[in-house]
Amino acid sequence: MTTMSLTVRDSATMLRRNLKHIRRYPAMTVMLAGMPIIFLLLFVYVFGGTLGAGLGGGRADYLAYVVPGILLMTIAAAVTGTSVSVATDMTEGIVARFRTMAIARASVLTGHVLGSVIQTLMSLLIVLAVAVAIGFRPHATVLGWLGLLGMLALTSFALTWLAVALGLVARTVEEASNTPTGLILLPFLGSGFVPTDSMPAGLRQFAEYQPFTPIIETLRAQLTGAPVGSDAIVSVTWCAGIALVGYLWAKHLYNREPTN
Repeated sequence: MTTMSLTVRDSATMLRRNLKHIRRYPAMTVMLAGMPIIFLLLFVYVFGGTLGAGLGGGRADYLAYVVPGILLMTIAAAVTGTSVSVATDMTEGIVARFRTMAIARASVLTGHVLGSVIQTLMSLLIVLAVAVAIGFRPHATVLGWLGLLGMLALTSFALTWLAVALGLVARTVEEASNTPTGLILLPFLGSGFVPTDSMPAGLRQFAEYQPFTPIIETLRAQLTGAPVGSDAIVSVTWCAGIALVGYLWAKHLYNREPTN
């Protein structure tokens, strides 16, 4: 077998390992979706009336506005679990055992990433189902739904590689659970919950140029059936850049780990 074939085979094995963990602990997937669901209910039922009026509508209009930000928050919350999982493997010695086996080194991290993306998409499905249950009615076309799935998967992939690197750089599992917290806050500092033009000048500039805002706007356009415009290109560029940086950083950290 070629080196590529061996890498693919070993990556598939590591993916099965992570999928078994997900199957054995389904409550983890529900927990990862739990916080975004709480924020969804909080903002819609507590603040939705006032914030919806500010958008020129009501609670239902605000629900349609806030769902994309909640979906992105779900991804950020899910990749926190990835960071913890990677840190656990590194501190409990299982990776040291993998290093002594005739398996592709890249397969360990690849299995984590692919398993996390699958788990994240499951969490997103739960959150979206809750949003529909409380009144959210998307107007996406077939192409819009396909674009939405692609954008969510690409964002999950990019942030997962970043979370893997954060898990590798963490010295303890507890540290790994805290370092990705900033990703959860970024939707608040973008257009996830209020329009950026309602923010003070300094904050507005940050919100408009940070990576989560174009992603949120792309998701919002896809869900409502509106034209996506240049936000999609900016979003894909941001995701590609984050994925590349996360991958190179994670690869460097993993390869420099001691073998004993």
